[in-house]
Amino acid sequence: MLLNAEPVRVLGDADNPRLRFSEEGPDGPDPRRLLFVDDKPAFELSFWCGTCQILFQRQEGSTETFSAEGDDPVEAFGALLPRGDYQPLRLRIEPRLVQPSHPGDYFAGEQVATWGLDSFWGLPVYPRTPYYRTFETAVDADAHLYEFVVPMVPPSWNERAQVDKYAAELARGEPATAVAVSILDVSLPATDNGSDYYAHWALTHFLLDGHHRLQAAAEAGLPIRLLSLLAVDHGLSAPADVARLPALLTQPAQQRGAV
Repeated sequence: MLLNAEPVRVLGDADNPRLRFSEEGPDGPDPRRLLFVDDKPAFELSFWCGTCQILFQRQEGSTETFSAEGDDPVEAFGALLPRGDYQPLRLRIEPRLVQPSHPGDYFAGEQVATWGLDSFWGLPVYPRTPYYRTFETAVDADAHLYEFVVPMVPPSWNERAQVDKYAAELARGEPATAVAVSILDVSLPATDNGSDYYAHWALTHFLLDGHHRLQAAAEAGLPIRLLSLLAVDHGLSAPADVARLPALLTQPAQQRGAV
């Protein structure tokens, strides 16, 4: 559920941002599309073509969480990012923790229905991390939006006492907010090889702050607020697609194929 949103230009640290996305295309020295943390690959992302499977696969650089000081979280967390246009999204989410290849896994479910199994491995795509599913809705008859929150470190790294503390606070109705940098990837297979052919819109939030709070909300089945800084220039989506997000996020949740 979208609480409010307004566009902003985040200045960040243009010379040495702690987080950045690949700026080179598939013909560069590393053809992969990546999210870097301190110049180390943290996540491999969907390939540049816009027809390949959605991907957020954890890499060796995804080993720490982030925090920022200051009264303005957009400014504080924006300082971790390169200069660019970001769409702040203030969301109310209900996270559900998913384990890869277990029930509810997008990669083994909806993605296989559209792309089929990986042509080389003969298996679903493997993200190498647990992740949270939060929301989905129809874009139109030929496209569907899926929302994910991807932790920088797996929930098994979280301290149990901290998770329990936040769960108790949430149960008492105390507000809690997590922060993420996000991208919107839109991908449609070049050919119809699956059982359900349509465009996948993946709104993927990479969690910077709030790992214990998000796990607590998922375990307690309670909502939590998420401040997302959506990197407008770094997703596989057109500006018109990004402009549609605020309206799509206010729609009722709807599973693919549901009437």
